[in-house]
Amino acid sequence: MIATVKTATLVGVEARLVDVEVELSQGLPYFSIIGLGDVAVKEARYRVQAALRAADLNMPHKKITVNLAPAGIRKDGAAMDLPMALGLLVAAGHLDKAALAETLVVGELALSGAIRPVRGALSIAALAKELDMKRVVVPWGNGAEASAVGTVEVIASRELARLVAHLQGKEALPPLPAPRSQAPDDTCDFAEVRGQPLARRALEIAAVGGHNVLLIGNPGAGKTMLARRLPTILPALEADEQIEVTKVHSAAGLTLGCDRLATRRPFRAPHHSVSEAGLIGGGHPIRPGEVSLAHHGVLFLDEMPELPRHVLESLRQPMEDREVVIARARQSVRLPAGFMLVGAANPCPCGWLGHTSGRCRCTGDEIQRYASRISGALLDRIDLIVETPSLLPSELLAEAESEGSKWVRERVTTARARGRSRSGRTNSRLQGRALRKDAALTSGGNALMKQCLERLHLSARGWERALRVARSIADLQGSERVDEDHVAEAMRYRRPSAWHSAMGTGAVA
Repeated sequence: MIATVKTATLVGVEARLVDVEVELSQGLPYFSIIGLGDVAVKEARYRVQAALRAADLNMPHKKITVNLAPAGIRKDGAAMDLPMALGLLVAAGHLDKAALAETLVVGELALSGAIRPVRGALSIAALAKELDMKRVVVPWGNGAEASAVGTVEVIASRELARLVAHLQGKEALPPLPAPRSQAPDDTCDFAEVRGQPLARRALEIAAVGGHNVLLIGNPGAGKTMLARRLPTILPALEADEQIEVTKVHSAAGLTLGCDRLATRRPFRAPHHSVSEAGLIGGGHPIRPGEVSLAHHGVLFLDEMPELPRHVLESLRQPMEDREVVIARARQSVRLPAGFMLVGAANPCPCGWLGHTSGRCRCTGDEIQRYASRISGALLDRIDLIVETPSLLPSELLAEAESEGSKWVRERVTTARARGRSRSGRTNSRLQGRALRKDAALTSGGNALMKQCLERLHLSARGWERALRVARSIADLQGSERVDEDHVAEAMRYRRPSAWHSAMGTGAVA
């Protein structure tokens, strides 16, 4: 007899349907698994046999063949343990095949018969919904996550024996807990930032339009502190964004055993030694990188010039397209990468160029080599370049706190809603006709923009990014048109001297 159980495997962050076909035939007892599975899949026979024995569900003494179809898709991980075990029970007559009709099953089995959580439960539940299936069977630790999809019944169990009893109609499983929201992050607040009015203003503009930012300043000036507080002034994740963020984190294995959805904006800060695959994604099997884990949130690259050049250059495509395309000989995988980039850099190799102490002794050539680690093509994709000077003693010792995240977030939310009501997207994503229409310049703004293009020698991309920033500034001020004041402030953050003056063009004695 041949029994078929529906399951799924992850390809990137999306789930692909897989049929687990189980055949029992005459011959010497042997358990073989075919269908392009990795080592973890092939080792499933040991876990399945032990789990069935622990549940007092003895396997038939026959030749067992399990085929994972389609055979052309590589399968990885232990998520197919549970569908294999249930397929064996159906093939042996211990379980009615109608109990698994229109059902998608995933789960890893322990030798004791326990069912362990797996990666990508939300993506798998979304696939079941897309295929109009009635239910999904998942481990208890994935139940709340899978139930976020809605319209699909979720059956979750901690043990194989109890799950089989439920499917046989002998015992009902307990109801799933409702998915919890992440607790708000109250450890960071803009009120804790001393001084840096220009950087605070730039981050507020960036939050409105979803723009990329580069902070340049001496060590201890507050670059990291400012970057870590950027998510606190961003609007809350919308329902569809919560699903997207949770799918990526689930595919990366960051939500195993959690009974909550992602409701906070992600903040990812990889070390500057991160590899290209770690930043962009890749590996075997392909896993999301830091740019995907920062989807709908912030990717912070501290000590940005210290990252290897080829790693930095790999950011160019996802910054433009908001997705990563990883091509392999067998498959091409798309991963979401709609992040805000915040980079931090010192003004010179030692970090003290321009400091009042005069301690910098870097030569002009050293400073130029340091500056050139970030290419012009990458700088052209950064919307706001901001200097963060070292704080004065009076600023450090000031007792009065600055404006808190709550009040800044209210302004940002209002301004971003104003922009999205026009085009349905953030200003950083405006292109072509939509950009020209939504960021229409007044006569004064057009004249100033023309002067800036002639004097600053901006590229076409640089001009578009400056126009988007000006549109975000206008939204903050509640203006329908972009005038010369908005253009002037936007150009303040884009002029080339904002980088070259900080990095230095000559030696410092």
